Amino acid sequence: MQRLLNVLWMLVLFEMGVLLLFLPWVHFWEANYFLSRYPSLAPYLLHPSLRGAISGVGALDILLAARMLRRPPPAAQTRSV
Repeated sequence: MQRLLNVLWMLVLFEMGVLLLFLPWVHFWEANYFLSRYPSLAPYLLHPSLRGAISGVGALDILLAARMLRRPPPAAQTRSV
């Protein structure tokens, strides 16, 4: 069960990382609810530094998922009576 949870967590990290890596650079980022509702946020949300920082977090998520994939499974614990 623990192994299944680890695999699911790794997939979530990888998918979230890919989403965060590419989302700030597509058209969807420029035409979202918050920019239409609060136009004063546009200079901040569309600034390349913020987009790069969000992409950096996505890259870190992908690297973390890759590290989890390369990590050996934990050793089975044995009970001694």
